[in-house]
Amino acid sequence: MLVLVTYDVNTIDATGRKRLSKVAKKCLAHGVRVQNSVFECILDNAQFFKLQNELEKLIDPDKDSLRFYNLGNQYHKKVIHIGAKPCINVEAPLIL
Repeated sequence: MLVLVTYDVNTIDATGRKRLSKVAKKCLAHGVRVQNSVFECILDNAQFFKLQNELEKLIDPDKDSLRFYNLGNQYHKKVIHIGAKPCINVEAPLIL
């Protein structure tokens, strides 16, 4: 299933900037960055709940926020892209 992960981390102080870095790295390990704080992740249910739990431990819930949008397996019909960044097939192999 495709899960859209978004976050907003308060970076006023050094601890916030450290949290932001950790959240971004965790998301990069599970998906593709499509905007600064937005990731598309192909996950099964177990991976999704694990990622959610890991990210919850990294943020400060009094200052930061996380949002998860489960677009399911038929996400191709639910995502419309317009603009400069090309669409990335998050299920295709990466060729370096």
